[in-house]
Amino acid sequence: MSLLEPADPTWPEQARMEIRRWRDAGLPGLLEIHHIGSTSVPGLLAKPVIDLLPVFSDFASLDAAQSALEALGYEWLGEFGLPGRRYVRMDDPTTGKRITQAHCYVAGSAEITRHLAFRDALQADPNLRDAYAAEKYRCAMAHPHDYHAYGDCKSGWIQRAEAQALEDY
Repeated sequence: MSLLEPADPTWPEQARMEIRRWRDAGLPGLLEIHHIGSTSVPGLLAKPVIDLLPVFSDFASLDAAQSALEALGYEWLGEFGLPGRRYVRMDDPTTGKRITQAHCYVAGSAEITRHLAFRDALQADPNLRDAYAAEKYRCAMAHPHDYHAYGDCKSGWIQRAEAQALEDY
């Protein structure tokens, strides 16, 4: 089993369609939704999971969105280990494979800036994108069946790249 797949040119459209579903749900306090993560970077191999970053006006609106997001097919996991975030994920009901996950924050969170700076740096710099692809590949080969170990393996590289991206943002 490989954790990574070659870049799929349909990922941006898949993200746009999912963003449209969120918008059509009429979630009060939803300000904007960003496509982040590796599937948002053209040419970058990735786990085939669309990552979204919805931004809400306040925590009351964000938490009030739980039932509407569950009605859209998402599993609500609350902070899920990261204070200030609300994490939701959706699996394909037929295959059970994860298809979308969203890291929801309130406007003004530094996490929003961190995610967007990293995404934008990867989109703008082919050398950085290729270096990240090499690190992802190395970690996937070292941990071909373990998403958590894979994530831990690449986290140091990501932290250094994010720090540089934030300086340049």
